[in-house]
Amino acid sequence: MNNYKNNINAVYERIHKALERAGREPDDITLIAVTKNIDIDVIKEAVSYGIADLGENRVQELLSKYNKVQDVRWHMIGRLQSNKVKHIVDKVALIHSLDRLSLAREINKRAERIQRVVPVLVQVNPAGEKTKAGLPYEEVIPFIETIFNLKYIKIMGLMFIAPLTDNPEAVRPYFAMMKHLFDVLKDYNYPHVDMKYLSMGMTNDFEIAIEEGSNMVRIGTALFGSREKEEK
Repeated sequence: MNNYKNNINAVYERIHKALERAGREPDDITLIAVTKNIDIDVIKEAVSYGIADLGENRVQELLSKYNKVQDVRWHMIGRLQSNKVKHIVDKVALIHSLDRLSLAREINKRAERIQRVVPVLVQVNPAGEKTKAGLPYEEVIPFIETIFNLKYIKIMGLMFIAPLTDNPEAVRPYFAMMKHLFDVLKDYNYPHVDMKYLSMGMTNDFEIAIEEGSNMVRIGTALFGSREKEEK
């Protein structure tokens, strides 16, 4: 039998210890519970224990759950197809996976129709992994400069998915690179940019990500256990 309350408490304890090691405030982080393939009853149980932010990788699954869970903020954390933007633009608190100009234009277009400025994170791929989305590190600033005219997008920070490795220490340099870029962009004071969130760190590496400056972590397995359903 799963005890999700214990899992949640254990994750928060690990977060707080990582923050302590980094000399940061205990509440200086947002925990996003990744609910991919997680049943509604389990999600509601997690929410009853204080989880307030939920992340989904796929639009269809987010839509299937959206009206069934109350008083939470939904995050789109997976790769977003342009033709799916219209379905979620009015529903998500934050889109984590802006990685190309065509997607930025589509989000802006759909957001203008409902007169809502949509918060987004720019997804970065500093490791150059071919299996992952995200802009190359050196293209992030030029990309942001090309979308200043898109008035219905607000860039709220950066997102990074680290390479999967048996030794999380191996990805520490990438987290440090991301924090450096985050700080540089903060100092630029670009229009329509408010560098508030550095979304990096998952179950296998979130403590190192926090030590290097992450203030938003996306955690699934440590909260809910391994996913039992196969992806279709």
